[in-house]
Amino acid sequence: MMRSSTLAVGVLLSFAVTLAPATAQEEGTARRPGEAAPSNVGPVTNLPLPRFVTLKTDEGNARRGPGLTHRIDWVFRRAGMPLRVTAEYENWRRVEDAEGFGGWVHYSLLSGSRAALVTDKMLDLRASPDPGAEVVVQAEAGVIARLVECSHDWCRMDVGGIRAWAPESGFWGAVPGEELH
Repeated sequence: MMRSSTLAVGVLLSFAVTLAPATAQEEGTARRPGEAAPSNVGPVTNLPLPRFVTLKTDEGNARRGPGLTHRIDWVFRRAGMPLRVTAEYENWRRVEDAEGFGGWVHYSLLSGSRAALVTDKMLDLRASPDPGAEVVVQAEAGVIARLVECSHDWCRMDVGGIRAWAPESGFWGAVPGEELH
């Protein structure tokens, strides 16, 4: 059975939230032949596993295995959606979404750009990384925001052109405690 992943999007402002198309492609350096990869990096890219990426297109097939001959189990239908890469095989990446659904996706459909999916029912984004700071904007569950930087369990996000800070506990798309600059 093929499933589709679509999430409601909303922001408590009078503008639509948009995410700029990803331009950077997932990159990495290859290992020398016969050289073993550490267990926490991908054997193809030498990038960390797991890691977060985004979907480049409005539609991306997630297959049961790494290849076009494998059955499509899932279709991602939201450009900019954050995905977690959990494995690599040649030109294929095993990914999962915030709900744990996924499969093998061709690397050309993925971008190294970072995004966050709001998971709190209502997430306050603040002027500074402080729980007492002024609330700049609120975002509903399902909103996708571009990650700008993360430090000390807070991330600065861009939501519809407004940059503000949110605690990592309110969204999916960053490793807890991750430093992103």
